[in-house]
Amino acid sequence: MSTIKINQQLKRIEIKEFEIENQIVFNYFDNLSATERDEKLLRAIYIGVLALMEDRISAFLAKTNNELGTELESLKMIFEMKKELFYKSTIKGTLAEDEIADFLNNYFLERRLKDKAFLTGNTSGNLPKNKTGDIICEVNGSPNLKIAIECKFDKSIRFGEIENKEIFTRKTDSAWSQLIEAQANRNSKVSIIVFDISLVDNSILKNFDNVGYIPEVGFVAIINSQKGDYSNLAIAYMLARDIATNAKEIELDKHVLAMIVNRIIKDINEILSVKSLVINNIENNKAILKQLDKSMLLMEFNQEYLKRFLTQGTLTKKDLLDFYMGEDVKDKYKLIEKDIENI
Repeated sequence: MSTIKINQQLKRIEIKEFEIENQIVFNYFDNLSATERDEKLLRAIYIGVLALMEDRISAFLAKTNNELGTELESLKMIFEMKKELFYKSTIKGTLAEDEIADFLNNYFLERRLKDKAFLTGNTSGNLPKNKTGDIICEVNGSPNLKIAIECKFDKSIRFGEIENKEIFTRKTDSAWSQLIEAQANRNSKVSIIVFDISLVDNSILKNFDNVGYIPEVGFVAIINSQKGDYSNLAIAYMLARDIATNAKEIELDKHVLAMIVNRIIKDINEILSVKSLVINNIENNKAILKQLDKSMLLMEFNQEYLKRFLTQGTLTKKDLLDFYMGEDVKDKYKLIEKDIENI
């Protein structure tokens, strides 16, 4: 029987015999007085639902900063602390895989593709005791046409091109090795390796800013998980999908393929750069508008007190205080600032 019942007539949810076993939740409510607990539980549910509606808690916090006010400051601090722990813990890999799989499946729905993304979990693939290839995407829902995705939120993974490979050193994972391994282990047509911008080695960034293609090896996508920006993964996936679905069983001229794909990536990166410039320009123009309006308000404010002084020959102590504090102009500016931000 369901724990939650939706009462459509009264427009409310009803929870019966609800229990939760969680140390963090227990400790929080254990430190509250009995009179506070009901109110805090309702607030926790309300804030949690808002966060789920926004899908990405970081975007939610940024968006509601001005609207919900100071009551979210502690939640923001907790989020920042969790983010720091996330980057320092081994659990980050599993969390990354879950988010990436969710993003891909939502992306497929939006694009009306029949592709499906599956987490491989702890299951081995074709290679003995090998789990490389965290996500398998079945193109058009076909298990015979797959794209393997390896998620690496790890600064220790270098680019690792084959020309610089030292055979006699101990085995170390690299972008090259993981792409080849994922493809072989999951029997996929193409492979993609995903890095997070905050956890990626400089040797990767030196070769690729956003999306990269290594001929006969696979694609590199650099995402920004904390901003919920997976656009580079979407680009890499669609390019990989084109290769997987259109490559014929013939001897391809790999140099020509590399030239075409890298040209596409170059053009995409230029578009992304233009988009970034436009966004920055919008922000700069907003700042200019704010400054202009601020100056106009101050001119009007100062003129008003000048007129009052010229008429009366003096200013009362109250007038001087109001002139000094400028609260009236601050209030007017807040409204204008909000309008500019909504442009």
